[in-house]
Amino acid sequence: MLLEKSRMVLLRTCAVLFTVLLFAPLTGLAQQNAPQQKPPQPRKLSDAEKKEIQVVVKITDDIVAGQPAPNDLSLTWLREDILKALGNKEYVPFSVSIDPTKISTPTVSLYWRVVSKDAAAAAPAGGKKDEKKKDGKSDYPWEELGSVTIPPGQKDPLRISRSFMVGPGNYDLIVVAKEPVPEKAPKNAPPQKTSAIKQSITVPDLWNDQLATSTVIVAERIDDLNEPLTPKQQSERPYAMGSMEIIPVINTKFKKTAELQTFVLIYNAKTHPDGKPDVLVEYSFYTKQGGAEKFFNKTNPQNLNAQTLPPQFDLASGYQLQSGQAVPLASFPEGDYRLEIKITDKVGNKSLTRDVNFSVSGS
Repeated sequence: MLLEKSRMVLLRTCAVLFTVLLFAPLTGLAQQNAPQQKPPQPRKLSDAEKKEIQVVVKITDDIVAGQPAPNDLSLTWLREDILKALGNKEYVPFSVSIDPTKISTPTVSLYWRVVSKDAAAAAPAGGKKDEKKKDGKSDYPWEELGSVTIPPGQKDPLRISRSFMVGPGNYDLIVVAKEPVPEKAPKNAPPQKTSAIKQSITVPDLWNDQLATSTVIVAERIDDLNEPLTPKQQSERPYAMGSMEIIPVINTKFKKTAELQTFVLIYNAKTHPDGKPDVLVEYSFYTKQGGAEKFFNKTNPQNLNAQTLPPQFDLASGYQLQSGQAVPLASFPEGDYRLEIKITDKVGNKSLTRDVNFSVSGS
């Protein structure tokens, strides 16, 4: 039974299933329809693959049951982000890191499973949640197995990004990284090094017709893509969206020579009869000193309306509103700051704010 489940996990495709139709105020309209990929055909698994799947699934089951997680590879949680997907679901790219100096194999297996905390809370007392549906597919909202190639000579922590898609709710994400099971293990060989972490994630409902946003992503850089990614590339680079790829920062501690670059998608804004919204986005910076805040400065507001959007822009047709700014930090004195992003939907008469905390140092 476990092997049937494991085959599904190994062969699951993780192509991004949402369409990104972005309006970029400085670069024009970027439009990309995610290709419809056919499910991969089952293939015969090697004995090592079968054993590998069994091992990572058991490790994860043990963690779900409350056993402590091993951490031989210094697996560290970095971040998650939440964007709107298709079919009333949300898209959640996430990043972890491992220490490549602790790995003795050219690759590591990476397995991740999403477990609904809401489903567990709703289960009857003494009841047992089935791990398989009658059709043999996993009963978890998401699980997937892949591998990561370790760059030769890498000393710094290796960042790994992957993704999953779920509906709104409360979840535990379990990530397992381990050295793979060899085809023929030498006698008395030490066990493969393994790390695992469990991270709680709350996924909001971005489909409830209320003004909302994606996570505000602070970018290390935003690259243009010259051609669409293959499904495998998309799996390994989940922050690639449409004709661009966002590389998120590891932390929000910046030097004065850097710039603060933000990206956010705005959802569910109301529109005029012509399909155009009227949204105002304001960026205000505050300094933090002694537990109090003081206004520092602000940038010019962004108006997203019929005068600034392309003629073909129509929210009802699937276009999405994008906002973001790249602010040089040379004029910012050293210290801690809060960026307040205020988004006002003038048609719907609604507003919300999003915050980004960061610090600036001279070196």
